[in-house]
Amino acid sequence: MSIRSTTAPGADPFDPIEMEVFSNRLLSITEEMGNTLIRSSFSSNIKERKDCSVALFDAAGRLVAQAAHVPVHLGSLSGGIDAVLRRYGTAGIRPGDVFLCNDAYLAGGTHAPDITVVSPIFCEGALRFFAANIGHHTDVGGAVPGSTSHHLKTVWEEGIRLPAMRIVRQGELDQDLLEMIAHNTREPDNRMHDIRAQIATNDKGARLVLDLVQQSGLTAVLSAIDGILLYTERRLRNRIAQLPAGTVSFVERMDDDGMGGDPVAIQANVHARDGQLYVDFTGTGKQARGAFNLPASALNASVYFAVKAMLDPELMPNNGLFQPISISAPENTITNPSFPAAVGARVTTAQRVAGTVIGALGQLLPPERAMASCNDVMPSMLFAGPQRDGKGTFVYLETLGGGAGGRAQGDGMDGIQVHVTNTSNLPAEALEIEYPLLVEEYALVDDSGGAGRYRGGMGIARQIRSLHDQLTCSIRCDAALFGAAGLNGGLSGGTSRVVQNPGRADQQRLPNKISGHALPAGQSVRLETPGGGGYGAPTGRDLAALRRDLLDGKVSRAAAERDYGSERVAQALAKEPA
Repeated sequence: MSIRSTTAPGADPFDPIEMEVFSNRLLSITEEMGNTLIRSSFSSNIKERKDCSVALFDAAGRLVAQAAHVPVHLGSLSGGIDAVLRRYGTAGIRPGDVFLCNDAYLAGGTHAPDITVVSPIFCEGALRFFAANIGHHTDVGGAVPGSTSHHLKTVWEEGIRLPAMRIVRQGELDQDLLEMIAHNTREPDNRMHDIRAQIATNDKGARLVLDLVQQSGLTAVLSAIDGILLYTERRLRNRIAQLPAGTVSFVERMDDDGMGGDPVAIQANVHARDGQLYVDFTGTGKQARGAFNLPASALNASVYFAVKAMLDPELMPNNGLFQPISISAPENTITNPSFPAAVGARVTTAQRVAGTVIGALGQLLPPERAMASCNDVMPSMLFAGPQRDGKGTFVYLETLGGGAGGRAQGDGMDGIQVHVTNTSNLPAEALEIEYPLLVEEYALVDDSGGAGRYRGGMGIARQIRSLHDQLTCSIRCDAALFGAAGLNGGLSGGTSRVVQNPGRADQQRLPNKISGHALPAGQSVRLETPGGGGYGAPTGRDLAALRRDLLDGKVSRAAAERDYGSERVAQALAKEPA
């Protein structure tokens, strides 16, 4: 199967039908790999929450296809391939080898819990492809359960650091290395089982690639891949060429750098020239004292996502996407940190980076493509303590959604993960079976969506009670100070908050960033995530839509009268609008 070319004057050298069929064949391989990883994993974070990603690369390290899982994982996947090739070279990679890595400075990772597994694929006696996957392991050791906390200062506190190294040598698993890694974590059985599942996932991907080569021929497959990458690059350059000239900027503010203090600016400056898009982060705050620093691989992945989402959402995710985008950030800033700065909480900054690039590009696109800011954070809750049977420790991680921004075409989505994250929730039933925890409430937060002609999406409330006296809780959620910005007269989305024992006499507001907070049996903690910004002046909201919001409990009457006006609220509630 190859992409036919033609010499006819002015003819397109790509057969679009054949290209689409072949591209979807590659994507089907990655989707099957992803299904294998999710079904065979042991930990709830991968098997239930699907906090994992898979991809195929060619022998030169170019991304060929990535499944639609977690966009920020592209950073660790690409970084892992580069690290393996840099350390071993093609001559040092043998059939049956498997490599793994995680470190942001040694191996292009984005933070330590994301362990990348890379397997070479040999065809006709030569290295031709790589199968790769990443799993977010809920704990890889370090100073705190979960290996990630806003207040950590160096990567040495964030768990075991893995440069690119062989875990399988010509088909022989290095059990000593596997156990060394596993027993430097708080859940050794989970680590061993999940890494084995990652290795098996790549084996499945390799078999499917070899099946494709056997059916179509190696020369045809390599030619088709070259054609797809070239087409993707050309298509994106065409989109960029349509943008108006001039530099545009967009700024968001994080509450702090993880250690308190002043807000931290994230600023994206974007301009297009000759089919190339330049994204620069001059004006962004200095390197964080805490763990919010964003490694280069995660910065790149966040920008690639934002550009694809805004300019061509249907663009194929491969190496051709990267070529028309130039990314730069000043050294010793939160978007370009220096070793050994901690990076564990990097995804909060990654969300802000994506949000600023989206905000900047929105100024260059037609009005109908405009969107207010989304919640642009990555709320997380983590509980740790003794397992129910007393044998070992559990670490449960949950990342939550929030509100998406209102758009020129409609309301923002409620309770959705945005930008560079894309994991499922852990169902309450599975959580309560697995851990000594009780989900007391899981709901949308009323009044959290920014008012506007099109309302911003609503945040999520997750309230969990401890059933064990030795449990600790860690929560991290930015946007306690600054709500998502509205657009064209829309109002800002609601901010986030953390409350212990809500509704009780001993209720208290907690900081939005806590680590190792004691939560004995009977105590509850509630996280409310931020909403999205509204689009357009609230006075332009359709009365029928306002009525639905009020009757559905998405907006309280008091908030509606404040934001939309008492007269319009009365009109909306008086009768069913025509």
